[in-house]
Amino acid sequence: MSKIERSNLYETLKERGYVYQMSNEENVRKIVNGNPTTVYVGIDPTADSLHIGHFFSLMMIKYFQDAGHRVIVLIGGATAMVGDPSGRTDMRKMLSEEQVQHNLNEVKALVERFVDTKGENPAKIVSNAEWFKGYDYVNFMRDVGTYFNVNRMLSNDAYARRLEEGGLTFLEMGYMLMQAYDFVYLNQKYGCNLQVGGSDQWGNMVAGTELGRKMAYADGKTHNLECLTCPLLTNSEGQKMGKTAKGALWVAREKTSVYDFYQYFYNIQDKDVETLLRLFTRIPLDEIKELVESDIIKAKKRMAFEITKLVHGAEEAEKAVAMAENLFANGGDDAPVVEIEKSALPMGICDLLFECKLAPSKSEARRLIQGGAISFKNEKVERFDLSVSLNDIGDGALLKKGKKSFIKVIIK
Repeated sequence: MSKIERSNLYETLKERGYVYQMSNEENVRKIVNGNPTTVYVGIDPTADSLHIGHFFSLMMIKYFQDAGHRVIVLIGGATAMVGDPSGRTDMRKMLSEEQVQHNLNEVKALVERFVDTKGENPAKIVSNAEWFKGYDYVNFMRDVGTYFNVNRMLSNDAYARRLEEGGLTFLEMGYMLMQAYDFVYLNQKYGCNLQVGGSDQWGNMVAGTELGRKMAYADGKTHNLECLTCPLLTNSEGQKMGKTAKGALWVAREKTSVYDFYQYFYNIQDKDVETLLRLFTRIPLDEIKELVESDIIKAKKRMAFEITKLVHGAEEAEKAVAMAENLFANGGDDAPVVEIEKSALPMGICDLLFECKLAPSKSEARRLIQGGAISFKNEKVERFDLSVSLNDIGDGALLKKGKKSFIKVIIK
């Protein structure tokens, strides 16, 4: 990616749609547009991959690095052991130390795709397990816990849903203290004075700035910690992006194939294309507007290709495009394959759509058939009670949803 002008970085981020909330706009603008400073973003390794929401935050931190700021990516080896309650209705599944370490190693390798860890301005990748392991509980509570008011914590959105369900645990209450201390620690060790992240982390991020202010005041020093959030990645209808019939849209190829990744973005609604081009490419804004207004299909293909290239590399992105084009030209020879047990046949068409992940439920499969969106072996499906037999599938049969989603069904 190209270098970014630091003197108007804040304005660049704002016009491209990255700026949502901040602790103090005047101070944040001075930090972002000013002399090189240290900025951090945090990711908890609660899974062994990154999803598209993490990718959004990493895109923003890459702007800072390309503008000459020093960047830290904190992978929460300690906080993942506790679990962030933000936006949850239930407690997160507790992970073992071995699971967290495995996830941390996987996530670290993926993060290195998005930020430069070598060269003149290398990003640091750290884990908060480095400073929490060995930190005596009593000392931590005396050093940090004394600055937190429980009544204020309980009024925070991060705990709202868990409180409604009546299941908030003391373990989860400690998460905010840990993330807040991360910011203070990084400030003391690396001079980090800005945290960036998704808006779902707003409460935890503000807690870090407030902890820094209180601890600085106690030591007779000046507070200088600020935070900046990007919006949650949603479509034009306000729905969270990154959810597919097969689950979350993951960066790891083992979880989401490059083809499925490309197809997800190619299948995005037309009205969301301009937003995604602004957020996930460095194409100039005037060029984006002209492209979208002149040829939305061309714009959509460009958007899907550029995002896939950014995540998986040019070679894999070109393969995904070629596969998609081959599906139209050659009847699906390169379509993703789903194997069906011979003993499961005959099977109803709604069951088959559900098994192949082309419909999230059988009722949705019926709705798709009713809308004329499903075809089997190049013939439109018009009956809900259509039965698919072993002979129907034969050596392989193409199942389609709309014009862009293809599955080749074979017998296992």
